[in-house]
Amino acid sequence: MIYLSEFEFPHIETEYAFLGEIKRTCYDTVYPFQVLSRHQLRRLEFAPVTILYGGNGSGKTTALNVIAEKLHLQRDTLYNRSSFFEDYTRLCHYTAERQIPKHSCVITSDDVFDFMLNLRSLNEGIDHKRDDLFDEYLDVKYSKFQMRSFDDYERLKKMNTARSKSQSKYVRENLMGNVREHSNGESAFLYFTEKIQENGLYLLDEPENSLSPERQQELLRFLEDSVRFFGCQFVIATHSPFLLSMREAKIYDLDEDVAAVKRWTELKNVRAYYEFFKKHEDAF
Repeated sequence: MIYLSEFEFPHIETEYAFLGEIKRTCYDTVYPFQVLSRHQLRRLEFAPVTILYGGNGSGKTTALNVIAEKLHLQRDTLYNRSSFFEDYTRLCHYTAERQIPKHSCVITSDDVFDFMLNLRSLNEGIDHKRDDLFDEYLDVKYSKFQMRSFDDYERLKKMNTARSKSQSKYVRENLMGNVREHSNGESAFLYFTEKIQENGLYLLDEPENSLSPERQQELLRFLEDSVRFFGCQFVIATHSPFLLSMREAKIYDLDEDVAAVKRWTELKNVRAYYEFFKKHEDAF
């Protein structure tokens, strides 16, 4: 499925013309101007899966943020932007093959990290409540409380409940069970499977972060199935060889002086992995 078919960034001459006209002198940066134009990235033409490959500073995250801002996609966490971000996105243009679904969104590694922290915090809160209930159980079970008014009714109910149940059963019935705390990789993978729905456009920024090689391959299969069977389109910024191997992905190499479309087996870091393991093939 293709929702977003083309996105145009400002030509370098357009950038120079805009920057030449402004009279602002109190800013240290004009980001995102002059980032993507360094690689002469003028236009992206999208497939059902489009991958932006490149190292730190290549502009792949900037491209995702610009696209997300222009399309008004949902996002969970704030991102690096400057006073010039809106100026830049006004100079961008896009073509949509069909209406972009409202639940479409951009997912970053910060979103996944925050999700994992929130899950841990929730479990810690439940654990603290459990300790309080243990103390409450002992207090009400062995107290010499006598009901003197209707206001004491709730405490009387707790006392009778505590005296009729074991400590563990009392706590269990008065406390929601712990949300299962997964490993980092399990939690990260869970976030993607919960966030990505059918029939949507999703921008993923380095989704391999926090994922083991095995989990990256699981995510690969999940994304491929989401495209093939559930009407999703993905634009992914990554340097994971597993995700780069995604079936029929269109890959833009932003490490080149002039951004170019390449096969995943031609990419520099994939070749580095291949040559390393080939050199040590006998060890396997």
